[in-house]
Amino acid sequence: MKIAIIGAGKLGLRITDILMGGDHDITLIDTNETLMARLSNTLDVVTVLGDGKEVSLLKDVGIESFDYAIVTTNDDEKNIVISAIAKQIGCANVVARIRDPEHMKQYDFLMQTFGIDEIVNPDRSIAEEISKYLVEKYSIQEGLTHAGKIGFMEIDATRMSNVLGLTVYHANKVIDGKKVKIAAVSRNGKLYIPSADDERVVEEDDEIYLVGERDAIDAAADKLIDKERRTKVQRVMIAGGGKSGYYLARLLEDFGASVKIIEMDKARCQYLSTHLSNVLILNGDATDNDLLEEEDISSMDAFVSTTGFDEENLLLALRAKREGVEDVIAKISRENFGDLVKEMGVDMVLNPVDISASYILRRIKESRVISSQMIKGQGELVYIAVGHDMKLQGETLRSLSLPDGVSIVAVQRGRDVFFPEGSTRIEAGDRIAVLGLLSESYDIEKLLKVRKGLFG
Repeated sequence: MKIAIIGAGKLGLRITDILMGGDHDITLIDTNETLMARLSNTLDVVTVLGDGKEVSLLKDVGIESFDYAIVTTNDDEKNIVISAIAKQIGCANVVARIRDPEHMKQYDFLMQTFGIDEIVNPDRSIAEEISKYLVEKYSIQEGLTHAGKIGFMEIDATRMSNVLGLTVYHANKVIDGKKVKIAAVSRNGKLYIPSADDERVVEEDDEIYLVGERDAIDAAADKLIDKERRTKVQRVMIAGGGKSGYYLARLLEDFGASVKIIEMDKARCQYLSTHLSNVLILNGDATDNDLLEEEDISSMDAFVSTTGFDEENLLLALRAKREGVEDVIAKISRENFGDLVKEMGVDMVLNPVDISASYILRRIKESRVISSQMIKGQGELVYIAVGHDMKLQGETLRSLSLPDGVSIVAVQRGRDVFFPEGSTRIEAGDRIAVLGLLSESYDIEKLLKVRKGLFG
């Protein structure tokens, strides 16, 4: 598949890195001469120095022959113009990053007028994942989904007291290990996919993810899921009134929660106060301990830090946890902060670059992927139809050498569902459930390779 990525910022480079695992023909376009010179020597892609909104440049690269143009510059208006030009010249599919709330009010108009096939909004996506977590946690927390004969369910570990204190390997021996098994665990805001020799044990505060034969998962859900609706989340404090904070406040406001936003910039506060009718806007520094105490942070049901600084978000999340806030969520863009998160016990950590890349890749992978589902904004469950032309076909799990963050957790062959082992050979016609961390999307993409070196 021929893919042009216009804009070599964090998101553009993340998508490039992932797609390189799938034998795609990638062209990367950007105006930064120093960056492009470095990338041309380090990446196996075609690099083009220039402005993507120039018609002559897009014609020179042959954009009409591309399957996708993914436009990710830092300017919304520029992305809209580039998308329109690429589509008009003849590019088959155009995906654009657009972040401004004012543009999102005319989502359908932009797509129809400028020929944009998909709009990705990182801030909106982050807000939706946070809102989903908070709302479902306080209403119907356990998620239950199906794809074909395979089922997948999220449950509090306390609902399965017989597995507490056991490693996942031994826990799967206790439950019906032939029809249902634990595929992943979320602990202290960090999702992990255990290997057979993982020595970590299931703890009381864990959330566990069960995969298995559909009927068995449904039976487990009937037995384990509490049908009673829980108390709604009522009080939420958001540190940072940027785009992510704004979108989240809108969603929680619609849900009926009482929301406070702390924002330092006075002009931004004025904007928020005119666009959010039932949200309390506080002009101040969220790192000011006196302010947090005055606003009674300890009485909050949830605290969300969405400032533009990772270090500040981590600091605020730690403060909220120490104040006893039940649900603490932080937006973190740098992956190397992951170890800190484990120690802090933050309930949920989201990376906007990974989430945005995942949304874009879902669009590109449609021809091979039956369905996909985001898990706590950190992982993804992908159902793949294995074709005769895929390199995956005929390989054993052991020969695939998947990293720790990616696992083929179940296989549907005909009407039978089973859990594969190292010697299991993947066959054409199989439907496989792949569970992976968003940070390991490169390796999920590798599973979609075809023998001719083309995708789809």
